[in-house]
Amino acid sequence: MSKAQDEIIKQWEMLASGDLKGGDPKSLEMVTPEGITIKPLYTAADVPPSAAKEIPGQAPYTRGVRATMYTGRPWTIRQYAGFSTAQESNKFYRKNLAAGQKGLSVAFDLATHRGYDSDHPRVTGDVGKAGVAIDSVEDMKILFDGIPLDKMSVSMTMNGAVIPILAMYIVAGEEQGVSLDKLSGTIQNDILKEFMVRNTYIYPPTPSMKIIGDIIEYTSGHMPKFNSISISGYHMQEAGATLSQELAYTLADGMEYVRAAMDKGLDVDAFAGRLSFFFCIGMDMFMEAAKLRAARQMWAQIMTDFGAKSERSKMLRTHCQTSGVSLTMQDPYNNVVRTTVEAIAATLGGTQSLHTNAFDEAIALPTETSARIARNTQLILQHETGMTRVVDPLAGSYYVESLTKQLADEAWKMINEVEVLGGMTKAIESGLPKLKIEEAALGRQSRVDAGQDIIVGVNKYMLEQEDPIDILDIDNEKVRAGQVKLLAQIKASRDSAAVDAGLAEITKVAKSGEGNLLAAAVEAARARATLGEITQAMEVEFGRHDAVTRVLSGVYSALNKEDPLFKNIQTRIADFESKENHLPYILVAKMGQDGHDRGAKVVATSFADMGFKVDVTNLFVTPDEVADIAIEKGVDVVGVSSLAAGHKTLVPELIKLLKAKNASYIKVVLGGVIPEQDFEFLRDAGVDAIFPPGSNLFDAANAVLGVVSGLKRNH
Repeated sequence: MSKAQDEIIKQWEMLASGDLKGGDPKSLEMVTPEGITIKPLYTAADVPPSAAKEIPGQAPYTRGVRATMYTGRPWTIRQYAGFSTAQESNKFYRKNLAAGQKGLSVAFDLATHRGYDSDHPRVTGDVGKAGVAIDSVEDMKILFDGIPLDKMSVSMTMNGAVIPILAMYIVAGEEQGVSLDKLSGTIQNDILKEFMVRNTYIYPPTPSMKIIGDIIEYTSGHMPKFNSISISGYHMQEAGATLSQELAYTLADGMEYVRAAMDKGLDVDAFAGRLSFFFCIGMDMFMEAAKLRAARQMWAQIMTDFGAKSERSKMLRTHCQTSGVSLTMQDPYNNVVRTTVEAIAATLGGTQSLHTNAFDEAIALPTETSARIARNTQLILQHETGMTRVVDPLAGSYYVESLTKQLADEAWKMINEVEVLGGMTKAIESGLPKLKIEEAALGRQSRVDAGQDIIVGVNKYMLEQEDPIDILDIDNEKVRAGQVKLLAQIKASRDSAAVDAGLAEITKVAKSGEGNLLAAAVEAARARATLGEITQAMEVEFGRHDAVTRVLSGVYSALNKEDPLFKNIQTRIADFESKENHLPYILVAKMGQDGHDRGAKVVATSFADMGFKVDVTNLFVTPDEVADIAIEKGVDVVGVSSLAAGHKTLVPELIKLLKAKNASYIKVVLGGVIPEQDFEFLRDAGVDAIFPPGSNLFDAANAVLGVVSGLKRNH
């Protein structure tokens, strides 16, 4: 080190001790939501000694799972997509593959996720929304028509209805002439995170773990190129988790799945090499890169502790997706920049494959144009930036190496907390991870509302006038009608006795615990049993999980008690109570099969802390059920949370039902991913207020109070 460098470091040390004029450097430090203190200067003293000894392709794989990383082969470009019908999705996939995409990632609609056929009465507003509807093998065959499944890696984001979806994929491959051993790709099959955040579960935790064990067993024996599980932290971060929470709880989930497979009698090295991971990549660029480095390092240690001997078993291989929650409806072209920054973070962190979100996904499903920009973002990074010239370019960075260690240290503490409870299944049953994530989400929302976390175009540098954005609109009723027609044709032409026998065998395996559920489902799918029928055959024995929605109290008020805006809304609510002899009463509702409840929880908790009387429906309720609950409880207003594009079907139906039940005095407000193009339609339908993504909670509370204050209570 030169004398000049020595002098600079000495000056920083003097500044830190207060001996140098210029102020306290502590004022330049900040503490992240993970509890990590970020300093303005890092030196060699901040780098852990082990970092200098690590090289790519060798345990603990901090620097990457392959010695050559992207210099040998760049990451795989995947685009997660499903468009209403199998025909439309197939068309989109084939076009993207021709344009340079290297693998398929299938998004299913919410009816499919929850194990319902498209003709089920509970999913009238969900069919074809937020993904492709799959009811049978025939849909799966259309989905992959002209796409050779022996040559194309297919990733499927499916957890709840994982048995029928994987069975139908296997049969579609068979009927394409592709044997099991040639199928390659990944099924997400990560049910534990569904109970924490995403909520597209079907069965309770214990039988769900039986399903996972059976899938790992079946694929280990028959599908050597197929990854039987993708352990996902993505939806944790989307639900508000800090990066250390995402890291810890994802790896803890992985530990639980390893135990489930070993409990089936499998040797750890027989399956561990085909476990994969899925992380969210947000806007804290260096922290995100450090997270992926820490994840590989920690997983190598975890698998060593499980007795893994194969080096492949110790490698954490991951797919990443840029953050959806970081995208904004306001000034949406900024999202192109956000997605680019997140893509850079993922690749600097060493991901094996990547999906880049389209800039308009905070508004609606992506258009063909926005999806092309998202895909080309990765092509530009691969071909124009020099990103693939060097293996692990961040290695040795004082800052990144320090972050990697600190993130790992924080995550180990959380994993140990889970282990003390008996593992992740027990921790989930206790509610601990869900509670911690919800607290983190409230903290994030509070910082944004207060302007402490700056979101360009949302709480700073706002546009006076937003430009209109073209959006993709799905005709839900048309899609559903087509699916129902095909279902009827399949049921009329199949061998009913073979279907009944196949379904009976599934129920028998579920009841006895003997045999393999996936193997039984493959036989039923060959006979053309539908997704809903296969799901129901297991539900007979397992039941359907029905979580109780709880609302935190005191968290939002503790964060905002001194804020003048918070005090102002409390005063307004007190004035309302004095005048009307009751508190303003809101029912927060989630209708349809969308389980993303971060927004609903944040609104319910913050409104309760501000002084509203608040009730929350359970998930997956119908408009009719919401209307009955609202009338029974005597609420002033129903606040509907919608993130899955069902608002044009479900919300007008709720308003009609309230009117039909002589309860039109109950007003309806709406929040979530609502395109501005739909505002007029919704207002004409009777919606009193609309809150798109990025809405300030204080503004929303004042607006809802205004709606309630205008009521004439006549019941």
